Amino acid sequence: MAELRVFVPTPLPEPLCELIERLEPRLELVRDQSLLPPQLYAGDHQGDAAFTRTPEQQSEYERLIDSADALYGVPGQSGTELRRAVRANPRLRWVHTTPAGGGSQVRAAQLAPGELESITFTTSGGVHAEPLAEFAVFGVLAGAQGLPQLLEDQRGQKWGARRPVPLVAQQRVAVVGLGGIGRAVTRKLSALGAEVVGVHRRDVEADGVSGIVGPERLGELLPNVDAVVLCLPETESTRHMLSRELLTQVKGGITVVNVGRGTTVDEKALIEALQDGRVGFAALDVFEQEPLPSDSPLWKLPNVVVSPHNAGTYEDEERKIAELFAENARRLLDGEPLINVVDTVEFY
Repeated sequence: MAELRVFVPTPLPEPLCELIERLEPRLELVRDQSLLPPQLYAGDHQGDAAFTRTPEQQSEYERLIDSADALYGVPGQSGTELRRAVRANPRLRWVHTTPAGGGSQVRAAQLAPGELESITFTTSGGVHAEPLAEFAVFGVLAGAQGLPQLLEDQRGQKWGARRPVPLVAQQRVAVVGLGGIGRAVTRKLSALGAEVVGVHRRDVEADGVSGIVGPERLGELLPNVDAVVLCLPETESTRHMLSRELLTQVKGGITVVNVGRGTTVDEKALIEALQDGRVGFAALDVFEQEPLPSDSPLWKLPNVVVSPHNAGTYEDEERKIAELFAENARRLLDGEPLINVVDTVEFY
């Protein structure tokens, strides 16, 4: 007899549902693909926004949510729907959020303290570390190689003048946030020979860093680094960590890469710094408002690469999330600590 009834309220291909069942046979993994929006791409946890359910389908969808001990994914990727599910289902004990930054979905649900204590929330943290780290390395390399100038010359069919470019192996890079993503970034950049300084609020093990300083010392670093890579979650303490004030202190022509959350950068101040040259290049996968508004200057600035929050999407993403979920299910059933439990004070 199954020991944990799990409902899947978010798009998940049937072969991966079957994989979870094989990995942890004590689960009853309930799903009804007819109730879920079709995926627009591999790893799409939201599904086609045009999809609608009939009243009868919506009733069945909510009944299945309300009969589950655990959920694979937040219904509709929506804090409002998560709040409804928590309040309608007193047996719910675990919700796994598919994004690495799923804590923001939990925060958006605006649950009461007792509700937060009664349910364990976990995220898919770590699954996206390697592809995001590769994007970060791309950003640092693109800044060093002067990608905007290369593209401008190419579009103008101009055989540009020879110019010296800095070696990444001779650059100093600040990596802000040494969670799974940040630690993957430090490994890759140090392998290229860069001197990497970590910025984190506590001491952690991180390969490839020459040292770790607290966030309060970021202002001391920025005038002395060639690039800064932000790998931060979205919390009250990280909002606008790269602030207008700090952007006045950066080394001229610095490269800025953001693979964390868009709210960690004062975007308006960053745009101004890109326009006046204080920031020479930016590779951005995340933004304060997503999708990025069509009137944002970032679209047209020549020294910016805009990635539509896609750098963490890769071929093995969904499978790795499914495997992580199965491992956490095993841990839950065996009474062991779960991986990636959300801090319900700071929601990361």
